[in-house]
Amino acid sequence: MTNIAALVRQSNAWPFAEARALWSKRLKETPPKRGYVLFETGYGPSGLPHIGTFGEVVRTTMVRCAFEALVPGVKTRLFTFSDDMDGLRKVPENLPNAGVIAGHLGKPLTSIPDPFGTHESFGHHNNGRLRSFLDSFGFEYEFKSATESYTSGEFDTALLRVLEKYDEVMDVILPTLGPERRATYSPFLPVCDKTGVVLQVPIIDRDLDAGQIVYKDEDGKNVVVAVTGGHCKLQWKCDWAMRWYALGVDYEMSGKDLIDSVKLSGRICRILGGTPPTNLTYELFLDDGGQKISKSKGNGLTVEEWLKYAPAESLSLFMYQKPKTAKRLHFDVIPKAVDDYLDHLQKFTGEAEEARVNNPVWHIHGGHPPQDTLRVSFGMLLNLAGVCHAEEPGVLWHYISRFVPGATPESAQLLNSLVKHAVAYYQDFVKPAKVYRKASAKELPAFTQLRDGLKSFTGSPTPENLQTLAFEVGKAHGETFPSLRDWFKALYQVLLGQDQGPRIGSFIALYGVSESITLLDRVITGEDIAR
Repeated sequence: MTNIAALVRQSNAWPFAEARALWSKRLKETPPKRGYVLFETGYGPSGLPHIGTFGEVVRTTMVRCAFEALVPGVKTRLFTFSDDMDGLRKVPENLPNAGVIAGHLGKPLTSIPDPFGTHESFGHHNNGRLRSFLDSFGFEYEFKSATESYTSGEFDTALLRVLEKYDEVMDVILPTLGPERRATYSPFLPVCDKTGVVLQVPIIDRDLDAGQIVYKDEDGKNVVVAVTGGHCKLQWKCDWAMRWYALGVDYEMSGKDLIDSVKLSGRICRILGGTPPTNLTYELFLDDGGQKISKSKGNGLTVEEWLKYAPAESLSLFMYQKPKTAKRLHFDVIPKAVDDYLDHLQKFTGEAEEARVNNPVWHIHGGHPPQDTLRVSFGMLLNLAGVCHAEEPGVLWHYISRFVPGATPESAQLLNSLVKHAVAYYQDFVKPAKVYRKASAKELPAFTQLRDGLKSFTGSPTPENLQTLAFEVGKAHGETFPSLRDWFKALYQVLLGQDQGPRIGSFIALYGVSESITLLDRVITGEDIAR
């Protein structure tokens, strides 16, 4: 067997490219003395978790697995860090019981009541949603809370270092701000003892020996506060840099909208005496209107919505593909993502080892994808659901068990999962959009010949043989259908209520020859097959 590390060194898959860059540029000459390489992802829990947030964890995990394959024996860890001590600036638009938190603006997210009523705070609720997602994928990670890190003293040494380097940090940040903001800016944000609000106030004095800062309260009195112990938090860019320094983060990716923040935080990290992590900048996800997905607006898919209509592996594939290219993230991308995953999974078994490391399923499954002999695509299941008007999975299994002998919901778990997802997706998205038309008088002879051809068919009813029959019918009616594309489009519109569809031979084989004859009979007699 070929050495996996040797294959990784030659692979053009982007996670391996990232792993090679991390090792060669950062760690090869100076391996981590603490004994592990630290990967980190960040999460801002001001709104409900969305897929863009989770994409960071998926992709970072892929790079982590690639690194472990490249440098076997070097331990790694992944911190998923939640900025849950941030002050909430506005009420997110997509929340129930929004009034519950309206009176707590400015407070840390972990000090605001949970509008869902399930957790001790809004921050804890959203952290829980994040962790549920990660656990559903089986990720290996360590959750880190900003609130706990600040209040436990974990960041105290680093916070005192920021106080020591206060002027140098200010020299980096102030030129990036407007005149009004420069007049009040400080990297330290005191947490008011009286209101619990995270204050953005100018600092009028500092005491490095005591580890304290002084600001002026609303009543004009000077307030002395320690920068340690959770009494202060840091402004965003300085906070990110401090975290890199305090934790020793080696790798963290971030979105295109944070390019400037990465640069500034990197400079601050160096001022503190640390080395900024290796970074990958990924493109942002867009909603169906081409707008950036926002946690507060809730435009785009939630994790729960994707997993209702498709298996988790298809979501991982969507995250894997072209991370530096902006992509629409909407319901209509789901079927293709599922079938692309199935295609890659089926190819993997027969591929040579050097090709396997470039197959996305290697990265989705950490180098050990399951074996699969699935013969039914997700698109085919959707079309079958449409013809059967399926209301529940058992309807589809009636046809599948005949097409895939021996397959049962218990023995074919992936297929059973796809069936359930297909019924749900069909009911919510395909069925409402279907527009059936009746065959025209000019088209009916072709439909009749296809019906008669199926009646007299004596060969093996394989998808290939049935597809050949459909081809022959289309060619025989060239005057009506100038191209075979026109013939198949007519079949899709009349039989399936859509402009595109599967290979007709595969569909007939799955649906059944006798059932297809009955369907064509209804078309020929002018029945409404939408019912």
